[in-house]
Amino acid sequence: MDQYRKPTLLQSFIPIIVLVALLVVNVRFVYGDSSLDGANQITLLVSAAVAGIIALYNGYRWNDIMHGIEKSIKSALSALIILLLIGSLAGTWLISGVVPAMIYYGLDILSPTIFLFATCVISSIVSVATGSSWSTVATVGIALLGIGKALGISDGLIAGAIISGAYFGDKMSPLSDTTNLAPAMAGTDLITHIKYMAYTTIPSIVITLIIFLVIGFFYDGSGQVTEIDTLKSAIASKFNITPWLFVVPLLVIVLIVKKMPAIPALLIGSILGGVFAIIFQPDLINSLSGETNFMLGSYKTVVDAMTTDVAIVTENELVNDLLTSGGMSGMLNTIWLIVCAMTFGGVMEQCGMLKRITQSIINLAKSTGSLIATTASSCVVFNLTASDQYLAIVVPGRMFAEEYRERDLHPKVLSRTLEDSGTVTSALIPWNTCGAYHSGVLGIATGDYWMYCFFNLISPLMTMVFGYLGIKIARLEHNENKEEL
Repeated sequence: MDQYRKPTLLQSFIPIIVLVALLVVNVRFVYGDSSLDGANQITLLVSAAVAGIIALYNGYRWNDIMHGIEKSIKSALSALIILLLIGSLAGTWLISGVVPAMIYYGLDILSPTIFLFATCVISSIVSVATGSSWSTVATVGIALLGIGKALGISDGLIAGAIISGAYFGDKMSPLSDTTNLAPAMAGTDLITHIKYMAYTTIPSIVITLIIFLVIGFFYDGSGQVTEIDTLKSAIASKFNITPWLFVVPLLVIVLIVKKMPAIPALLIGSILGGVFAIIFQPDLINSLSGETNFMLGSYKTVVDAMTTDVAIVTENELVNDLLTSGGMSGMLNTIWLIVCAMTFGGVMEQCGMLKRITQSIINLAKSTGSLIATTASSCVVFNLTASDQYLAIVVPGRMFAEEYRERDLHPKVLSRTLEDSGTVTSALIPWNTCGAYHSGVLGIATGDYWMYCFFNLISPLMTMVFGYLGIKIARLEHNENKEEL
């Protein structure tokens, strides 16, 4: 290492400046919401190339750079496999009726007298079931928006309730890509991350629900809920809805509680989803397969649901949008993004650039609380500048991972901080891909709803409060290998 020159602070910032500049061009001027389809991945590789050129200038060899990339991607390998299995599970849970049943029964919670509270709960349930805040907002969210307007509730409040619930589910669902990305960046596993994140996330959503419940008392009216009934009828027209379908998710939860690793638990859940599809949805299996032989058609339909696109068509367009899954292939874009992000992070880390940047920032963070606050603030800054929630998790995650280990803080502290601040604040920024998407789908300006997204505003504050007060701050055990973590 003696022959390598340490990068200067300016050299270390150049790849990040290039990254941010190109991302702004992609999101704001060229590709908009579709920048995740490939443009941002190329931007990450170009920025990694810039970092590589600087590394070569400082005396690093190509093999050194590749070693850093390989090590970085290897650290995310488990997360990549989990993402594939999540795509598979989402497909079989769709055709089996598990996800539709969650949505169907979730819609029963709606009551006009507590509309905002119920809207947040429904959005939470749907988002946990689907693992996607985007699909929740674009489907059930639109239906709830129409009902809320009929009740005379302001658009901003309705959007705030929808987005708050959607992002709670997005954070806590093992099907969510950001929920998988955060622990991969920090160096912990999915289940540990979700369990630990519950300490800050549950108080945040409880406070949010109380706020919406109180606000709801100021609204009077008993509007019709025919649109919700229409959604339920459309779901029931295609699926045999029964509480027995919840055996599958409950069994997966039991396996996780029994500390079974995520990969085999998700694989079992995916296979069980296929089995339950054959048992409970034979008519749907026949219509999707087009085969006269039921066993052959069942096998084909289940495999297709696990691997490729599947769409259930009803007479309701909103339901049609919700009842779709991309299977494993639907996760390839996220996997592509992660591989490119880990390539960028690997070069930056191997050649000392992340360490140089973080050292200058960390020097200002003397206590654990200030370190967590600095991490959370960095995530918000990247949401503002990089305009992408994935980068708001990836870059700070790679920047701060080593410092957390050096301070004997468990990686799950970092992963929780990343998602408490990086995931949720993306929806509050107009030029961020998430803010632009939700604003476009709901037809409500970000400036009209952001102040009512109470969960999104409370989450980063909650993680900072926990940090400064020393609440649930996990430390590494003395016998734990920091390098392995």
